[in-house]
Amino acid sequence: MALRVAEEWLSSCSGCEIAILNLGAGLLELLRRIELVHIPVLLDHKYFGPLGDGDPDHPDIPEAEVGIISGGVRDREQLETAKLMRQRCGTIVALGTCATHGGIPALINQSTNAELFERYYRGGPTTDPGPDPDQVVPPMLERTYALDEHITVDLYLPGCPPHPDQIAEALTALVQGRDPVLPRKSVCDTCPTIREGKGQLSQVARLVDSPKFDPDQPLSQMRCLLEQGLLCMGPVTAAGCAGSREMAPRCLSARVPCRGCYGPVRRQGNQMLDMLNALASNGVELGSLADRPGLLRFSGAHGRLRPRPAPRKSGE
Repeated sequence: MALRVAEEWLSSCSGCEIAILNLGAGLLELLRRIELVHIPVLLDHKYFGPLGDGDPDHPDIPEAEVGIISGGVRDREQLETAKLMRQRCGTIVALGTCATHGGIPALINQSTNAELFERYYRGGPTTDPGPDPDQVVPPMLERTYALDEHITVDLYLPGCPPHPDQIAEALTALVQGRDPVLPRKSVCDTCPTIREGKGQLSQVARLVDSPKFDPDQPLSQMRCLLEQGLLCMGPVTAAGCAGSREMAPRCLSARVPCRGCYGPVRRQGNQMLDMLNALASNGVELGSLADRPGLLRFSGAHGRLRPRPAPRKSGE
């Protein structure tokens, strides 16, 4: 009997679902062993019954052995959907860094909802001022949450998006009833660039100028971008973007620094603190960092990013 799989997307961009399609021929092989009973971004499965005759306030999701969820939780409708998936599915897979660590949507956690609405409904130079939405649009939660802040997650597949090889391995393992074999190292552990050791830099910068490399030489002949003085998140980012058949991390293959999209190496790790420690141990002046919160651009959930304190008024 085929393994029943339901999939939902919450606060996300559908890139993770496209990664599922990017399995290519491997997906066709998997579809012989799994049955996709619900995946609204790709298949036309009605939430409220085939004729729209269900309960409009409570979407219906079929029962399945495996539930895959992409995206974090930002509003009450997404929270209800996540909890319903947990109830209806035996195993929950968090697909993508938005689901595992908040991802790019969690950058908004630096602002309050009041600041968010003020900016987008009244503060834009090309926006006609209007009231906050209070109809049709689901009520917002106070911040963007990772999936496991509200429901139990059984399997984590980070990435923006996850590499199709890891999606295929996870689904194959679930079909076979075994634990999936997934990357456990950091990006640096899989990077072939030349490293000369600590004490090689005193400050780091954003990627404004191209790093030094010979385009006719392989990546293994390029010096480590962090040692070149460019902010590369490789030391504190989980490996996996190269998949199982490529030789090097994808960003590094394009001669640009790792941006941290797979989240921390340790699931409960803090990429900002871990990166600051790594830089300090190399003698880097931390004051040279232009954007510390940017170190959490993919992992701002779990309370990592918080609203900035309001500026003090004159005389206080």
